[in-house]
Amino acid sequence: MLFCYQISFVRKASAFICLSRRFGVAAGVWMSCGSCGMNQRMQFSAPLIPALLIRRYKRFLADVRLEDGREVTVHCANPGSMLGLATPGMRVWVEPNDDPKRKLRYGWRLVELPDGHFVGVDTGLPNRLVKAALHAGVIPGLPVYDTVRPEVKYGQNSRVDFVLGTSGQPDNYLEVKSVTLCRQPGLAEFPDSVTKRGAKHLADLAFMVTQGQHATLLYLVQRSDCSAVAVASDIDPGYAAAFAEARANGVVVLCIDCDVSPKEITLGRTIMQH
Repeated sequence: MLFCYQISFVRKASAFICLSRRFGVAAGVWMSCGSCGMNQRMQFSAPLIPALLIRRYKRFLADVRLEDGREVTVHCANPGSMLGLATPGMRVWVEPNDDPKRKLRYGWRLVELPDGHFVGVDTGLPNRLVKAALHAGVIPGLPVYDTVRPEVKYGQNSRVDFVLGTSGQPDNYLEVKSVTLCRQPGLAEFPDSVTKRGAKHLADLAFMVTQGQHATLLYLVQRSDCSAVAVASDIDPGYAAAFAEARANGVVVLCIDCDVSPKEITLGRTIMQH
């Protein structure tokens, strides 16, 4: 199911990025000082409506209670476990639509935390946001590329999110992961459940490096309350091992946060990989 977003750019006159880049090293993590000079924003196509979560079920469905007391079923665009984000009684934000082709009139977009921060739960949004930012050349930690090709077949029966190319240079294979889990204040974690598919993606990225290409793993944190990202090795030791091997083989790790609100989600700055 596709959702429409309005893309806009906001330039900050005093913002700048302090970056260093080198491919082909054993491990790489992008760092920045300041914020990106142009922020990529994706506005929701309709004003979000607050509700209370009753239950989430069958992965893609949830029941919520709107402020007027009505109970409705909403689409949940997240196949993951949503650990810590699907507790009954949580305040959520849903997006209405009047599309007659859609079976459900609402889509679950955000979770509002008790401290006022927000978490984006749509796992399809990061790729849309990153794609727009790549075309605009405003991804913190990445240069501007001549070509941006989405969903390219590679590796062992896999598809990489993006292949970035510039004439005369190796391609950069970019895999994007949506990060929503937070069990310690300020620390985002991935994954939130066992992901053999995620481990396979890491092996495929590492293989491309051995073939003379570049490979980058981008953790996009859909939270407004985290300043670092860590691998949740206790949740998935296999993924943690694959992550360590991929970094040792030259896969670059890039972590970027987001500013999340009921109005829009804005691409933020590079943050630490813990």
